[in-house]
Amino acid sequence: MHTGNAGPKYLDLFAGAGGLSEGFIRAGFSPIAHIEMNKAACFTLKTRLSYWWLKANNQLEKYDEYMEGNLSREELYDLVPKTVIDTVIESEISKSNLEEIFKKIEGLSDGEKIKLIIGGPPCQAYSVVGRSRQGSTVREDQRNNLYLMYAEFLKRFEPEMFVFENVIGLLSAKDEDNANIFEKMITLFKTIGYCVEYKVLNAKDYGVLQDRKRIILIGWKNSTNFIYPNIVQIKNNCMVDEIFKDLPKIKAGGGNYRPTSTLNYCGEYLYESGIKQINKEKVTLHYARKHCKRDLEIYKRVVNSWNNDEKRLMYDALPARLITHKNTESFLDRFKVVPENREFSHTVVAHLSKDGHYYIHPDIKQNRSLTPREAARLQSFPDNYYFESVSGISSMTAAFMQIGNAVPVRMAEAIATSIKVQFDQFSQ
Repeated sequence: MHTGNAGPKYLDLFAGAGGLSEGFIRAGFSPIAHIEMNKAACFTLKTRLSYWWLKANNQLEKYDEYMEGNLSREELYDLVPKTVIDTVIESEISKSNLEEIFKKIEGLSDGEKIKLIIGGPPCQAYSVVGRSRQGSTVREDQRNNLYLMYAEFLKRFEPEMFVFENVIGLLSAKDEDNANIFEKMITLFKTIGYCVEYKVLNAKDYGVLQDRKRIILIGWKNSTNFIYPNIVQIKNNCMVDEIFKDLPKIKAGGGNYRPTSTLNYCGEYLYESGIKQINKEKVTLHYARKHCKRDLEIYKRVVNSWNNDEKRLMYDALPARLITHKNTESFLDRFKVVPENREFSHTVVAHLSKDGHYYIHPDIKQNRSLTPREAARLQSFPDNYYFESVSGISSMTAAFMQIGNAVPVRMAEAIATSIKVQFDQFSQ
């Protein structure tokens, strides 16, 4: 396969920017196809598959040329077999186009058996925050029913196992009939012939410097001897500041989305996690938002409060001249520092695409919110992972959206590695 692996073949549904898939590729699985409706995320997937193909064929210098801006995106993709690029299927998954998607996948698989399906529908309709924002309309949200589409893929391709990932809000989400969606989902998967078990896992227990709880539901065909795997935890022996140590210091509005040299790094975490490959490796997307004077003053106050007293400065405690929101009774922690002296940060979410107030850099001298590269490191994406935009010109909004919605790569790899053990045992 184009990734350099010949491992069990899998299909990635609702693939996003590919965090889950990256973990499975690292663990030795090989993708048949990725299905994703967001155009920017599809470009990100194509670029990443190009990276894997170029690496397998000893041509990574071409990938570096693209990062430097010396090759266009079209020129990069032209270097890679069309059969690789075409494995990214840009499409919404709905009743109206299921058969079309199935035929594309069958053409890509070329008769090879799909052993595994991974992925989870968009989580906004299930998340507690999403439900609070949507109010009563959430029960009519059609995304609630995407698990039905997921089941159609199980019926069609009959994989030996599947991995369904989602937010813990799914456990309490209700549909338009006030029925528990998760219970209906479990019943459906069992009805079509799968044993199902789930656990709530936290990314911080799997080598990720972030507190991020997710449901990991795994199903396996009744006719197999698979069980829910023992996903071995990975203990971190460092603090969050590890992700900042080798990055150039920049202020609000500073930095560059093109490759930037990093500083000398004497730690271990960035190597052990797969984030960094070599010392002083260049990174992309290390550029910061511009902030207005009011926000910069608030950031300084928030960072001082945390760094000096380890207290979160609430919004209603700011001077009246800095308070612009009418709501001073809820969401009072709307400005938050990423704590460099803790073992993990708070959850990285896609709201980063709108503003950085919840992800303020702990260095008061830099006085800014996180860069896309820093956020990607909190999600344990490797530094050579590039997040695309639709236009081909770097978009901070597109990058943050993809990063915030992703599955942390190192957590995905831990799950995939444990599953791969079972595949290897039963294939002997």
